Amino acid sequence: MSQTNFSQSVVHRAAFLDRDSLNIPILKILQADGTTYDKAVLPQVDEALSQRIFDACAFTRVLDERMLAAQRQGRISFYMTCTGEEAAVIGSAAALDDGDVILAQYREHASLRYRGFTTQQFMDQLFSNEQDLGKGRQMPIHYGIHELNFQTISSPLATQIPQASGVGYSLKMQGKPNVAICYFGEGAASEGDFHAGLNMASVHKVPVIFFCRNNGYAISTPTEEQYAGNGIASRGLGYGMHTIRVDGNDMLAVLAATQQARAYAVKNSAPVLIEAMTYRLGAHSSSDDPSGYRSKDEEAKWQQHDPVKRFKLWLVNQGWLTEEQEQALYSQYRDEVLAAVKVAEKVAAPAIDLLIEDVYDQPTPRLKRQLEELKQHIAKYPKAYPKTAGRL
Repeated sequence: MSQTNFSQSVVHRAAFLDRDSLNIPILKILQADGTTYDKAVLPQVDEALSQRIFDACAFTRVLDERMLAAQRQGRISFYMTCTGEEAAVIGSAAALDDGDVILAQYREHASLRYRGFTTQQFMDQLFSNEQDLGKGRQMPIHYGIHELNFQTISSPLATQIPQASGVGYSLKMQGKPNVAICYFGEGAASEGDFHAGLNMASVHKVPVIFFCRNNGYAISTPTEEQYAGNGIASRGLGYGMHTIRVDGNDMLAVLAATQQARAYAVKNSAPVLIEAMTYRLGAHSSSDDPSGYRSKDEEAKWQQHDPVKRFKLWLVNQGWLTEEQEQALYSQYRDEVLAAVKVAEKVAAPAIDLLIEDVYDQPTPRLKRQLEELKQHIAKYPKAYPKTAGRL
């Protein structure tokens, strides 16, 4: 058979698939009114776990409200909220073991709160003072703490994805019954690091949960302008890994999906991709104005799917929460956050010599020279650096 005839024969036999022929179901448990769907199977959840989840929800809502206001007042330089995505973040975090390693993007502070990060630790990081665990060298919301197995957030998009594969590989080599969970948005899935990370995890069979928060926008770019395929879940199938698509505004569905994903990843030492379909109710960051790329009608529609409200209604239906308890919890955290702000903003900035620590085992001559040049610059323009100039 000639090459031409062979090619024609292949084309004649081919059964092409279009993007709509791949049907990926969405796991759902809770309806908008707090009742469950017919025949829905609940995750492993009891009153104590539910209370802990709602506590993290309430704190995160208060923190976002107060710190966005603090940014507008000029008290901190930058902020990003979790508003609208609490179920995706907290529901998944609640399914983990404390020994599991979290690699966040930048909107997962709710998972850090769930793990026990204190209000004052949040404030110290946001104000970059000398009590900040990162020594004041990161932008606000770039948290990290070794004791809670929460790796420090970095600004470059998607760098945490291949790093998560490495963490999972390390856990596997150490024989630990734990997983790494890696959070990212659907926008980050357009980066090359996404493909490198998933391919590495799939080929080397490492226990990683890749958790995509598909919130509809990569800053101002809507999903229809980001990709032509069937969301992000279809890519997991392409890399040969088990994949779950879940209602990201359904706390119980996210909890169930992540519990199942973790059990599978640990038992089989293999990665899982979860795509949580959700919506960012707030701006991308304090530097963003969403009115330039989405309508008020669209936002109002998604307000009806508020994940915190939905979970609260379920708790009320269970008899595990009252309106009085909810109001008291929010009031407690408003007072607590405000008090922590007043403390943190009065704490001195970190000593400038700390700036070149932790880069190498010992600061290099070049770093030392650069530090001296910086000190000379600050001494020359002290009014531009009021917190640092007095500590040279």
